[in-house]
Amino acid sequence: MIGLILTPFVLYALLRLFEYIQVFQPRSDLITSPESIHNAPEDVFFPTTDGYRLNGWFFTATDESQWADWVILISHGNGGNISYRLDLYKLWLEEGFHVFAYDYRGYGLSSGRPSEKGTYEDAESAHRWLMDRGFSGNKIIALGESLGGGVATELAMRRTVGALVLQSTFTSIPNISKELFPWLPVHTVGTIRYDTQAKLPSLEVPILILHSREDSMIPFHHAEQNYQAANELKHFEVISGDHNDRITETSERYRQGIRRLKELLPSDASAGGWPPDYWCAREDLNLHARRH
Repeated sequence: MIGLILTPFVLYALLRLFEYIQVFQPRSDLITSPESIHNAPEDVFFPTTDGYRLNGWFFTATDESQWADWVILISHGNGGNISYRLDLYKLWLEEGFHVFAYDYRGYGLSSGRPSEKGTYEDAESAHRWLMDRGFSGNKIIALGESLGGGVATELAMRRTVGALVLQSTFTSIPNISKELFPWLPVHTVGTIRYDTQAKLPSLEVPILILHSREDSMIPFHHAEQNYQAANELKHFEVISGDHNDRITETSERYRQGIRRLKELLPSDASAGGWPPDYWCAREDLNLHARRH
């Protein structure tokens, strides 16, 4: 009788554990150095509001350009840590942006243990670090890779950002769980949401979506649904390669996406906010985005 009573609770606990280890796969080892792509990267540590200490790498733009006062805030995917994504940082640096990549709690040299709520707080702490450094909120571009797309979208809900980039991102954890593990009720009993699709209609910033049709982990239709949910000022760039392929293998299509994003950004935006006529002045880009 005790066994029969306890079995459902044990199964529930195992499903919750299965969900957690599928969503969060941190590594503490740094496999490479930021100096390999930048002459003077900054290795920084900064606090969260709930007492954790996070690690990040800040790279100053390699060339002076009209984007020299913009910064890309990168929330990475569920596996590894910031040392696994140097190609991504290098690409955005070459496009004239500063780059700030940080590790969630429990990843790399950051203290703590990851959770959905925790990653949201970590992104806000990274955003706060950039603000303290002197960046205007509307010059911070929140980029989310895979799981990081859910983190970056929530950040755009909570804080001022200049744009949102979703790279290989799912619509929500329950939706992708249902597809990857249809024989398990993880999507029913799970508590980790990262519901990106539901939040996108509330955002009124330029949005760039990058996704490959060859992605074997996050099916292409997730990006299509995210794109449909987003507001008018948006662009969808179809990149190539599988989910975990190096960015160098898809860089040309990726760069095309960055160029389109640049066209959607108000390069003359003041530190205090968007120009009043911003939306009207870019109606032509708006129409182009709707067609694509």
